[in-house]
Amino acid sequence: MSEKGAFDTNVLTLTRFVLEEGRKAHGTGELTNLLNSICTAVKAISTAVRKAGIANLYGIAGSTNVTGDQVKKLDVLSNDLVINMIKSSFTSCVLVSEEDEKAIIVEPDKRGKYIVCFDPLDGSSNIDCLVSIGTIFAIYRKTTDGEPLENDALQPGRNIVAAGYALYGSATMMVLSTGQGVNCFMLDPDGSAPYGSRYVGSMVADVHRTLVYGGIFLYPANVKSPKGKLRLLYECNPMAFIMEQAGGMATTGSTNVLDIQPTNIHQRVPVVLGSPDDVQEYIAIYKKHNK
Repeated sequence: MSEKGAFDTNVLTLTRFVLEEGRKAHGTGELTNLLNSICTAVKAISTAVRKAGIANLYGIAGSTNVTGDQVKKLDVLSNDLVINMIKSSFTSCVLVSEEDEKAIIVEPDKRGKYIVCFDPLDGSSNIDCLVSIGTIFAIYRKTTDGEPLENDALQPGRNIVAAGYALYGSATMMVLSTGQGVNCFMLDPDGSAPYGSRYVGSMVADVHRTLVYGGIFLYPANVKSPKGKLRLLYECNPMAFIMEQAGGMATTGSTNVLDIQPTNIHQRVPVVLGSPDDVQEYIAIYKKHNK
């Protein structure tokens, strides 16, 4: 039985799942509040995506983001929703968004101990043609004393506390890992049915299909993007974390993605992830041609 407006896997909603996991860990409840705030933002974005045409949210907002992509109206709305919901949970101190050049330092009276790196609307170039898009996030703990700084976000993926993504397609699904495997939850506002997906050029959609059906997702370096195109902190790391938790692998070809020490909050890296056998085969080919 599912609840309206709640993520559901069989009879367990995402909210109940997060609460139960927090209780098992004997935590303070701060991570639980943070995950629930992200879940709330995802629900709001899902509604906005479904009503984008009616609400005149298609089209370009008139600017480009820090990574050079044209900003769409839904990008702006999604970014605001995620930032505002996380801030209102009083659980974070540093936020890194694809849409903002600098890290956002949370006001002192709203701070918590977590750092959140996120892409509020991955694949937004597909918005106007109705292709699946998504939200990606990774959560870290602040490991230093004193005032929070942008550099606090420059942690390798091995330090991830929790990561996940939401896929907005014919239905909305949230995939979450807190380091104890991977769990999937379907948003059921009014009895939505499960969906099927093909390779569509959106990282969330393509990685999700790889997670469900196996195989491999590749976005290696090329002449146009010699350092890769996808961003380490809020695209590659969370997806690599989830893939490893599901029994897969993630590599640049020479290095495990989660072992990279970031040097910039918008750093790009090549990424190949998926089933271990397929990724190992890619690594063997990479080494053969990069001696």
